[in-house]
Amino acid sequence: MEKFTYYAPTEVVFGAGAEQSCPDYVKQYGGSRVLVVYGGGSVERSGLLNRVVRALEAAGLTVEQFGGAKPNPTVAHVREGIRRAVEFGADFILAMGGGSSIDTAKAIAHGTANPEHDIWSIWTREVPLERSLPIGVILTISAAGSEMSDSAVLTNEEIHRKRGINTRFNRVKFAIMNPELTYTLPKYQIACGTTDIMMHTLDRYFNPMENELTDALAEALLRTVIQFGTKALENPEDYQAQSELMWASSLSHNGLTGLGGKPDFAVHQLGHEISARFDLAHGASLAAVWGAWAEYVCPTKVSRFARYARNVWGVTETEDEKAAAEGIRKTVAYFGSLGMPTGFGKCIGIQSDETVRDMAYRCAYEGTRTIGTFRVLNEQDIYQIYSAANH
Repeated sequence: MEKFTYYAPTEVVFGAGAEQSCPDYVKQYGGSRVLVVYGGGSVERSGLLNRVVRALEAAGLTVEQFGGAKPNPTVAHVREGIRRAVEFGADFILAMGGGSSIDTAKAIAHGTANPEHDIWSIWTREVPLERSLPIGVILTISAAGSEMSDSAVLTNEEIHRKRGINTRFNRVKFAIMNPELTYTLPKYQIACGTTDIMMHTLDRYFNPMENELTDALAEALLRTVIQFGTKALENPEDYQAQSELMWASSLSHNGLTGLGGKPDFAVHQLGHEISARFDLAHGASLAAVWGAWAEYVCPTKVSRFARYARNVWGVTETEDEKAAAEGIRKTVAYFGSLGMPTGFGKCIGIQSDETVRDMAYRCAYEGTRTIGTFRVLNEQDIYQIYSAANH
């Protein structure tokens, strides 16, 4: 195994009714003036927002609400959130929702603690991030894993750039997880979430290293998500299915399934360019390119894909090349069964070769970077994968 430092300090409060303890945890981590960050109307329609705000106020906390977090969180919206938080004098940021709300909350926390700097300059690392506000989460969507990760992603709509930042300040203080809060999710969001959970582990699993325990944990998580993602789509109020997905969401992105390896995350980089340009849901953008990526890089280490096929999908083929191909086919078919696109032409329209080349150029940061570790991909490699997914 490669050297690693593992730090996952988030306190997890899991189970039915867990959100009732939110005021206690806000106080425990020093909050008194709380900016509540949320997305669309689901937390309002369900009554969750009102219940939580009333509980916080009943506990003597001062609350300000900031809604409208977007599926691909934007810098413009975050800037407005920072302005509101500074004016309010927030000392704690509470996110309610999924990855979009959580990433928005993380960015607002960083910007509020550093009001002298624009948040995009922090995001692009022009300005080092050395302080932030404490953040808490009430999770309502099993998907991004941002509730336990050290990462967050923002989109700059002015320049059509989507960038992630990894920092210890992205680790939230507590994550409240009640699987019942996912019951009202549209099936499309469940499908996107299931895909995202899988991809957070797949992008760690397919790396140059082989670490038996870490690999076995990753394979178990993938089998679990495949099983219960289907069940959650069939019955969104299946508590077991939703609880398995919610816990898998957190474990898939808190670093556990990649320890000792060199995470790849090429598929995420490929997907980020698509979602930044076409505003496609994150999970859908990943499903749209995974098959093309897998077929392109599989020859680099066929045995790795063969192991994946056998241990995750139960493929019995003894010849590695055939087993690997079957594992890729089953994965793509599973994404299709969830209603996810298996090529981006189906969801954003077939793109011209000129556009595909420009996507590759921008994904490679104008030709200045490579992506991936399982196989290092340059701009031409990226173009070939995009071309194969353009259907």
